[in-house]
Amino acid sequence: MKKASITQTKNQLSALLDRVRHGETVLIMDRGRPVARLEPALREGEGNETGRLARLERAGILRRAVSPARSRLLLEPPPKPKKGASILQALLAEREQGR
Repeated sequence: MKKASITQTKNQLSALLDRVRHGETVLIMDRGRPVARLEPALREGEGNETGRLARLERAGILRRAVSPARSRLLLEPPPKPKKGASILQALLAEREQGR
């Protein structure tokens, strides 16, 4: 269990909350005496998906996406090529334009 003074808690709240999100408990101390405890709202194994994902993330088995999934893009069929158009010609034209 991580211990933090009130000053540390005020200065590093985001970092402490990140630790709590990953399942850790933080004990907040005032002059050496415990006054509060930060702990996850839902514990791992309580059937919550977030806890399971956090455990897999800590184990290095999974990495969460930074941006939302583009599922709509994956479900749509690819665009049909224009008649007479060549992929190779389009690629060479892009290279000439410096894209």
